[in-house]
Amino acid sequence: MLKHKTQLIMLAAVTGLLGSSIFSAETWRLGDEGKWKTVSAEDKYPLEVAEIKKLVNMGETTAVRKAVNKLKKDFPEAAGPELDAFLKAEILYSRGKFTKAIRSYDKFLDKFPTSELYAAALDRKFAIATAYLGGQKKTVLGVIKMSGYAEGIKVMEKISDQAGDAPIGLNAAVAVAQCYERRGKFNEAYQKWSEISSRWPNGQPGEDALLSMARCKLSGYRGPKYDGSGLVSAKSYYENFQLRYPEDAEKISVGETVSEIDERIAYKEFSTGEYYRKTGNEQSAKLYYQMVVNGWPESTAAGMAKKAMSEGQSSAKKEIKWKEKIVNKIEKWLL
Repeated sequence: MLKHKTQLIMLAAVTGLLGSSIFSAETWRLGDEGKWKTVSAEDKYPLEVAEIKKLVNMGETTAVRKAVNKLKKDFPEAAGPELDAFLKAEILYSRGKFTKAIRSYDKFLDKFPTSELYAAALDRKFAIATAYLGGQKKTVLGVIKMSGYAEGIKVMEKISDQAGDAPIGLNAAVAVAQCYERRGKFNEAYQKWSEISSRWPNGQPGEDALLSMARCKLSGYRGPKYDGSGLVSAKSYYENFQLRYPEDAEKISVGETVSEIDERIAYKEFSTGEYYRKTGNEQSAKLYYQMVVNGWPESTAAGMAKKAMSEGQSSAKKEIKWKEKIVNKIEKWLL
């Protein structure tokens, strides 16, 4: 009987599909045939639990306590340390004391790993972490407001560990990766997407992770003055995506993205050649110019490299002629 009651609690706490108000001694509801009927104890239990959830979401702490006491009074067989631990965390959540609520949910999860309320507790933690990742401040020492990003990531990471193969574990990992991306932390985002790819390699999660890894490597490229290895990696991931998911790749124009990456790589190499030319190392400059022409002959950078080499040859010829004139003058003076 108790297990059945806790299953009903979980259903109401997670879905919130049932319930409307706290009932008096006799409760009524509208039946399928349009007539009002008395609610049985079996039906009344999940309705009261759903009402508690609604009050928690509204932050009505006092009403939550009254509803909990009523639930225990109406159904003493369902009361116990497991329910008390969960409801303690729920009350903290309703009061907006998220840090304490997280600790209470974790204590509940550690103490009752087989509880029917396990998923409901994870859902609450996910809601708190989502708020932090969305920009909500974390209250420290009761008054100090601090960024909640680090706490949100920490909570999401723990949810992934606690959830096992449950979908919320994947959702938590994705939330962390997306948060890193939004904040421009592309290396961290890439690492998280890579973890997701390893843990969930198949289906939509694997496809999304592969595309996101490519996107992060491309977004992390800072320009021709910086390391270009990220561009090479991005191209490799995009080409792998094309190979594995050709239809989806065509929909989002991955081929065009790969072409744009080639342009960037070519210009990166051309810029290196320009650096050597400006420092007077014409031989090294020519090697890079030729690399661009050979490796990316259709790129804009290839045209620039050809022009630079042509100008370099012209300049070299002028220098030779100038040196010959100097030598001729010296020879005349010696004569």
